[in-house]
This record gives sequence, structure tokens and C-alpha cells, in this order.
Amino acid sequence: MEETIKKINEVLDQIRPYLNMEGGDVEFVKYEDDYVYIKFYGACANCSMMDVTIEDGIYASIKEVIPECKGVINVEI
Repeated sequence: MEETIKKINEVLDQIRPYLNMEGGDVEFVKYEDDYVYIKFYGACANCSMMDVTIEDGIYASIKEVIPECKGVINVEI
């Protein structure tokens, strides 16, 4: 599990600069039942393109390194 979380954070670290350029950020919350839970901040929290970013950016990138991942869920804490 620790190795999986490390890989998730590495993927998020690669994506983060692009989000930062748009005034946003993302944080890893947890990995549970093969789902990655994240939290968007800043401009990303209210962005109309959030679903595209999650599906085509974050999920696609995580799926490459963690094939068993079933999805990425944005949580509002």
C-alpha cells in the first residue's frame, strides 16, 4: 500500500505544475478500494473542466502506473 501511495503522489507531483499555472492545486487524500481520492484547491476547485482534468489527466496518468485503479474521486472536505 505504501508503494502505491508513493506512485500516486509521484503522478500528482508531475501534474501539479500545470494546475499551479492555472491558479489551482491538488492534494492526495486517500487510496481505498482501488479508488484514489483527491482534493482540488484554488481555481481548480470550481473549474468547469474539473471532470476532464480528473478523467483525462489524473486518472489516465495514475492508471498507467497503477493498472488496478478504478477511478479518481474529488472530495470536498
